[in-house]
Amino acid sequence: MSAIIKTAEDIEGMREAGRLAAQVLEMIGPYVKPGVTTGELDKICHNYIVNELNCVPAPLNYGQPPFPRSICTSVNHVVCHGIPDDGRQLKKGDAVNIDVTVITPKGYHGDTSKMFHVGKVGPHVERLSRITQECLYKAIDIVKPGITLGDIGHVIQEHAEANFYSVVREYCGHGIGKGFHEEPQVLHYGKPGSGEKIVAGMTFTIEPMINAGGRQTKLLGDHWTVITKDRKLSAQWEHTILVTETGAEVLTKRSEESF
Repeated sequence: MSAIIKTAEDIEGMREAGRLAAQVLEMIGPYVKPGVTTGELDKICHNYIVNELNCVPAPLNYGQPPFPRSICTSVNHVVCHGIPDDGRQLKKGDAVNIDVTVITPKGYHGDTSKMFHVGKVGPHVERLSRITQECLYKAIDIVKPGITLGDIGHVIQEHAEANFYSVVREYCGHGIGKGFHEEPQVLHYGKPGSGEKIVAGMTFTIEPMINAGGRQTKLLGDHWTVITKDRKLSAQWEHTILVTETGAEVLTKRSEESF
């Protein structure tokens, strides 16, 4: 299967989905503080998505086994797909990735994630988070028709490894639209000029997962939570983007960002 090129109607639907997903991350920020549980963050996001945005949280009951919550909360050495937990209180110095995907009434998906720091964090936490965000921004910066998926992976891998970090390889970005996960797969490592060429009208996520230690990961017994094998810190940032005739439009842009 190849990428689904979006129509003008699809693009408007994706713009709405991206804008609403970004609103969830903007809303939840003030609640991320010492003492809150990841389960409480999930409930706040769920209620906001359903009652305020009139949307559906895409992760809830997705997959096999069904994902049991409405957002993913990946704390410290959790790489991705962390399940919110009513007993897991955040403490000062923690880093947590909150990953949100909404489905609008018209059926379009908006998918985005952000790193949040709980109180004051150590310089190593701050640095990994910043470099990972830079990996995402550098990738977005080169997106335009004619480049390849390998070009995206390469710019992420180059920046991460230049800063002595490693790139997770088992999990990747993906096409998105009326489907949560569409073609193509967007790897966060690769060789320039390799892979599928990008064309205008594609919508996909870029979501680098960068580790402070080795790139190896481990899937826990819940069949969702992925951790670093060496239990060292991991960070992730994600945006949904639209390929335009001249570059990229960040559909999940937050108000604090300028593209």
